Parts: sequence; C-alpha cells; structure tokens
Amino acid sequence: MRRPLMLCAFALVIPFSVAAQGIRFAVSFSEEQSAEPLDGRLLLMISTDSGAEPRFQISDGPTTQVIFGIDVDGLAPGKEAVFDASVLGYPIDSVNDIPVGRYRVQALLHKYETFNRADGHVVKLPMDRGEGQHWNRAPGNLYNEPLDVEIDPNQDGAIRVVMDRSIPPIPDPPTTKYIKHVKIQSKLLTEFWGRPMHLGAHVLVPEGFDEHPEARYPLMVFHGHFPYTFGGWREEPPDPNLEPEYSARFDLDGYNRIVQENAYDFYKQWTGPDYPRVLVIQIQHANPYYDDSYAVNSENLGPYGDAITYELIPHIEKEFRGIGEGWSRFLYGGSTGGWEALGVQVMYPDDYNGCFAACPDPIDFRAYTMVDLYEDKNAYYPESAWKKTPRPGHRNYLGQVDTTLEQMNRRELVLGTKSRSGQQWDIWEAVYSPVGRDGYPMRIWDKLTGEIDEEVAQHWRENYDLSYIMKRDWATLGPKLEGKVHIYVGDMDNYYLNNAVYLTEEFLESTTNPYYGGEVDYGDRAEHCWNGDQTRPNALSRLRYNQMFIPKAVERMEKSAPAGADLTSWRY
Repeated sequence: MRRPLMLCAFALVIPFSVAAQGIRFAVSFSEEQSAEPLDGRLLLMISTDSGAEPRFQISDGPTTQVIFGIDVDGLAPGKEAVFDASVLGYPIDSVNDIPVGRYRVQALLHKYETFNRADGHVVKLPMDRGEGQHWNRAPGNLYNEPLDVEIDPNQDGAIRVVMDRSIPPIPDPPTTKYIKHVKIQSKLLTEFWGRPMHLGAHVLVPEGFDEHPEARYPLMVFHGHFPYTFGGWREEPPDPNLEPEYSARFDLDGYNRIVQENAYDFYKQWTGPDYPRVLVIQIQHANPYYDDSYAVNSENLGPYGDAITYELIPHIEKEFRGIGEGWSRFLYGGSTGGWEALGVQVMYPDDYNGCFAACPDPIDFRAYTMVDLYEDKNAYYPESAWKKTPRPGHRNYLGQVDTTLEQMNRRELVLGTKSRSGQQWDIWEAVYSPVGRDGYPMRIWDKLTGEIDEEVAQHWRENYDLSYIMKRDWATLGPKLEGKVHIYVGDMDNYYLNNAVYLTEEFLESTTNPYYGGEVDYGDRAEHCWNGDQTRPNALSRLRYNQMFIPKAVERMEKSAPAGADLTSWRY
C-alpha cells in the first residue's frame, strides 16, 4: 500500500487514497466568503520560490512558477473543483509533470460577471474593480494563504485547498492641489454593456489654476495603462529612508529612488515660473477585457473611442476650463499608450492636433511583433519542410531571448479562455477581432497550435492596421494628419515593436501629397519605452514623457493654431 501524502501541520489539506486516479487538487471556497454560487476562472499555482505569494510569481520570464486554470460556472460554496492530469498548465503541461518535492500551493478564483450586451450576446467576464484588470490583485477575488505541501505525482490522492480569504477593496486615490479625479457614467458604454459603465481620469492642473480663472488651457492626453493616480508625479522630495531596490532590467541600484527623484523633479518644473500652463490627463478606461480599451471603437469592447473623445474629454474641458477645440488637444504615450496616441489621431484626425507615439504596440500587422499576419500561416513557427524554429517573444538589448510567442500565449490561455486572460495578446484580439458566434472575440490564431485565421486577419487589416489605414486613406487622411504624426522606438525594443515602425516609416517617407511632415526616430540599442530622448539612457528617458512631449505640443500649437486662437490666456 502506498504511503499517503505527508503535509505540514498548518496546511488546509486532507489526503486520501483512491484507485489509480493519480495526484489531483480539489479546490473549494468557504461559505463565509460567498453563500452564492460563483462563476470565474479558477487558478492553481505551485511554487518552489519562498518569496512572494505564488499568485505574484507567474510571468513570461524564466523565473515563472507553475499555474493551472479551469473555468467554473455556478461553483457552489463547499463544492470542489478538481485539477487533475487533464488540466492544461503553464509552463508545464500537467500536474503529472511536477517533480517529487515540497512546494507552496495557492488557489485563486478570478470572479466573472454576466453581461447582457446590446448586440444580443450574453457573456461572462471579469469586471474591473479598481485594480486595472490584475487577476492576482482584483478586489473580491478569493484565495488562500500558501500551503506548504509535499507532492508526489506518482501517488494516488487528492490535495484539498480551501479558499478562505478575499482580496480587499482599493481605496480612492488622494486629491491634492494639483491632482484631481474625474469619473462619469458613459451613456454610450452603458448602452453597449447593458449595465452602468464608467470612465475616469486623473487631471493634473497647472500652477496658478485657481489664481487665473480667465485662462483656458490646452489639453495633453497621456495615454497608457490603467493608472491608480497620476503617475510620474511627486510633491515631496524623495524618501530619505527608502530602501534601495535593484533594477535587473537596467542594471541599476536604487532605481526606486531614481523614480522618486524624477517624479519630484517634474513637480518642481511644473510649478516653476517658465513651464507651459496646460492640463494633462491620464484616462481610466479599464473594461471587462483589459486595463484599458485602446481608446478606439471595438465590436467586443464597445464604443470606447467615441465615449472618450465625445463624452469624457468634453466633460473634463468644461470642468477644468479647457479650450475645447481640436487644435488645442494633443496625444502622447508609450507602448499601449503609443498605439493609442497614433490610433486615436488616425481615427479622430480633426479632434486632435498631434500625436507623439513612443514604442507603440504593432502599428503594421505585417510585423505583428515577429509575425506577418497576412503571409505567415503559423504564428509560432516559420514554415519549413524539416525544421521547427520557435519565434521569439521577448529579448533584451543584446538580443538574448527569454520567452517565445508560444509560451506567452500558453500563459494567457491558462489564465483565461475566450480572450479573458486580461493580458496583452488577448486584449489585441478583443479590440481588433469581430465578435464570434459565442459572443467572445474570434481568435486571430489558435492559442495551442498557432495557426492563423486568414479571415480574422483581414478584418484586423481593414479596421486596425494603422499603417495600412493611413496608406489606404491618405487622399483624405493626409491633409488632416500633416505635421501631426511623430513616432519613436528603440531599435532593440524588447517586443520587436521597431519592426512595424520600419514598415510604417517606409510609407510615411514616401508620401508626397501631402508629405506627412512629422518625425520617426530610433534609439540605438534602446529597449522598450524609449521616447525619442537621445540625450539620456532609456532608464531615465522613460520617466520623462511629460517633459519630452508637452514642449513639443506647445511648439506645434504656435505653428498650427487657427487665426484668432487663444495662445495667450494660458501663457502666464
């Protein structure tokens, strides 16, 4: 007879022996956490790392720990959901692949809500709860403290895990003299989702805002991922007692102090006598698929582009005395924010006067990172009669690869089916794809095999391939975009985003009627988030987006504002 599993004294686990079913994990939640059945994605994490909780140890990189996921529909309190050898994992396939040893085990339920959308589809998705769509931090999600467990996959038996804790709510960010917070219910999004949906923003008001009630201000839209409050801003000197943290990415000691120093430096410039007096906003548009919407209209996400441009921004300009005209609005951001800056400028060419797009997500789908969506048959491997070479997913500035496209997509598939992982590849799919018959986004490629869907790719090209759209529509778009398009990227971008910029630049530089009249620039050996600053290393330039782009926007206004435009009331 096999020896039953030996567990630590405090583990909430009860082993038992059954005939030839192998090791498995039976996960439930207590009635104290919910008396009602719950829907969601149930995740099981197994870790050899004694540091942070396992829920914070899942990543694309080589230090990742193990995770498994299953969908649960109406899981009742006390009822067990089972993870056995059939459940897909990342980066290993099955619980049977876990070597014999002692591990930390944690489960988490990422809760889903039911949405009755205006398009007639009923879908179950995780509504953001103020955390910016992070499954491991979302308030209300259930989890357990990590259990110390001896695992032997060769033994028959079940390890029982009870989720007896709930992630607490997130407090509202503080308001200061300079940082204000806005939240509105969007009529457009509420109609689409069939429930109240909101948009928010953090507003940085200029020095002298209260003392100059006659002033009307230009608006700078700093696009990017979900901000808890206005980022890159600090009204106090750096904390002298801050314990230095090492940045492996930049090989810098005390990078956390550098971040504080740059945030405080921006505050000193902003409140100084010569800085441009403008409004800057960072938008909160987290949604059931991601931490932001990509700021454009989408079949799956709804009319976020219209809601932001025609509901939220006019509301902010009215409340904070914005000029409220297209020539006085500017867009900038990096990565997701870089795509949004260019995408919004292209989709709403008359409503904004310029975009500064740094390290943008793929803006030409012939270089969807390392994939040509229109010519390649498979996203994970180039075609070959004999050789199977994985496409890389992430590199450093020396070109050293630490994950592949297949591995990145496997992690997302474990975190959530039907594009519900809340991660990067899934949100591109949710924004760009048509709605499938089941109400969820159509896959651009099979998550397991990498086989590309040509029909979906064509939909992407016609609606969201920014380079293609500009080229297709330049006769009408060109005159509206002249002088407005500025793109910056490091030539060693970690996600190969420079490849799409090369293709876009080829088109832009060939335009003649009119010539695009903007700028495309590259950082030598610069990684992700390079923003066009040739005078500083990327570790510092990435902290200075406002300082980089606000002066450029003011210069653009001085050259392009229409006759009679207000160029003086805000120049005090």
